[in-house]
Amino acid sequence: MSGPEEIPLFPLGTVLFPGGLLPLRIFEQRYMDMCKASLRDGTPFGVCLIREGAEVGAPAVPNEVGCLARIVHWDMEQLGLLQIVAQGSQRFRIQEHRSRPDGLVVGFVELLPDVADGPVPEAAGACRELLERIAGEHSERLFVQPYRFDSCAWVSARLAEVLPLPPATKQQMLEMDDGRQRLGVLQRLIERSAASERG
Repeated sequence: MSGPEEIPLFPLGTVLFPGGLLPLRIFEQRYMDMCKASLRDGTPFGVCLIREGAEVGAPAVPNEVGCLARIVHWDMEQLGLLQIVAQGSQRFRIQEHRSRPDGLVVGFVELLPDVADGPVPEAAGACRELLERIAGEHSERLFVQPYRFDSCAWVSARLAEVLPLPPATKQQMLEMDDGRQRLGVLQRLIERSAASERG
């Protein structure tokens, strides 16, 4: 993609990060058609956190910043129910969006630069240790190899995905342009949680 391009948007109650995995069960016709086109043409769709509305029914209003997604696995064990796993690739900002007659939301999006990265500092050791423990317990069910435990951007994105944070907080994390800053915020959240458990 170069320059603003119109892509289908999938407003959801969850946030997808670059490199992250998102399992979805698709049953609405508009999203069935979207996924079929994505598989046929090898094109991405955009995953956005819902700002107003709901996942099912009338078109929802998406947050401006979302993440491109590509289908890496699909299955249809039951007629009318498509199960997919999508992987996040790159963040984007919606410049404008509209609803098609079939209810699918499409938007002109501008790709955002990769999040600034750097090695994980010693001060954020708790974040790295927690993620290593989660990865050891859940293996490739949650994360795609190669694991990058010395990358602020990667560690902070994976933690933001799996920690039980409110969707609005995850959205703020997605919108941050610096992985070190995001990791610092997560480190403080983990320290605060540990302190409240001790207290």
